[in-house]
Amino acid sequence: MGSVGIWQIVIIAVVVVLLFGRGKISELMGDVAKGINSFKKGLNDDAVEAKEKDEDPKVIDHAPGESVSAQEKTEDTAKKD
Repeated sequence: MGSVGIWQIVIIAVVVVLLFGRGKISELMGDVAKGINSFKKGLNDDAVEAKEKDEDPKVIDHAPGESVSAQEKTEDTAKKD
């Protein structure tokens, strides 16, 4: 009773075609395809921009032997206040 059979799908498809017509459906699918292509183009543009930004990475200089404990951080914060 709860499952959708092939005949229900066929009836729904026929009703949709009768209501909207084949021309409207093909126009709608064309618009959907244009939207998908625009979305993919936007993703590729973002990837190119991100790649260009990654060419000049920021570097944080630090001495390799330095380590800061949580207690030292709180003491530094207390001194600033």
